[in-house]
Amino acid sequence: MTPTEALRCEDVHQTYQTATHEVVALQEVSVSAARGRVTALVGPSGSGKSTLLRILACLERPVRGRVEIDGVDATAMSARGRRGLRRRRLGYVFQNPVDNLLGYLTVDEHLELAARLRGTGRPSGELLATLGLGHRGDSRPSGLSGGEQQRVALAFAAAGDPAALLADEPTAQLDRASAHLVGDAVRRLAALGHAVVVATHDPELVAVADDVVELVDGRIR
Repeated sequence: MTPTEALRCEDVHQTYQTATHEVVALQEVSVSAARGRVTALVGPSGSGKSTLLRILACLERPVRGRVEIDGVDATAMSARGRRGLRRRRLGYVFQNPVDNLLGYLTVDEHLELAARLRGTGRPSGELLATLGLGHRGDSRPSGLSGGEQQRVALAFAAAGDPAALLADEPTAQLDRASAHLVGDAVRRLAALGHAVVVATHDPELVAVADDVVELVDGRIR
C-alpha cells in the first residue's frame, strides 16, 4: 500500500450459499482507493458492487483475498478487531437516508458522537459549512429533506477524519437537485483528504469520480 492509499484489496473472491447452490459474487478482484480521490464502482445490478463495498468497509470477510485499511491487514483480524478498525478508520453511508442517522440526535450531536468514537476531527461547524449545512446544526433528521439527510450522513461518516468514506448508492432515492448537491459533497470530502468510494448507477456521481471501476459478473472489466 502506497502512502496515499487508504484502501486496497487484492484477489478478493466472495461466494454466498443459497438453499440450492453457491453464488459467486466476486472473482479475484483487486482495487485500491487513494486519499483525495473519488472512486466509483459501477456495473449492472448483481455485478458485485455492493458486495465489494461491504468487503472494503469490513462489513464482510471475503472467502479469499486480502483487504488493507490504512495499511492494516483487515483480513487477518478477528471480528472484534475489524469492528474497531471500521469505527476508527472508515465511514459508511447507506442508500436510504433515514438508515444513516439517529432520530433523537441533532446534526451537531451526530458529528460530536463520531468525533468522540474516532478520537479526533475538525470542528463540526467547519465540516457542516463545507457541505452547505452550516445552518442545520440544531436540526434533527425529521426536520431535514432527504438530500440534507444524505449530506449530513456524509458529514457524520467524515467526522473524526477517517481514512476512507464508502457510500452505497447514496443518490438512488433523491431527486436530481438533491443528488447534484450530494455529488458536490462527495467531491468536497475528497478534497479534505479522504478516499471516497461510491457504488452507483448515477451518471452524475460517475462524472465527479477520479477513478471508475466497472464490475461485470463479479469481475473487473
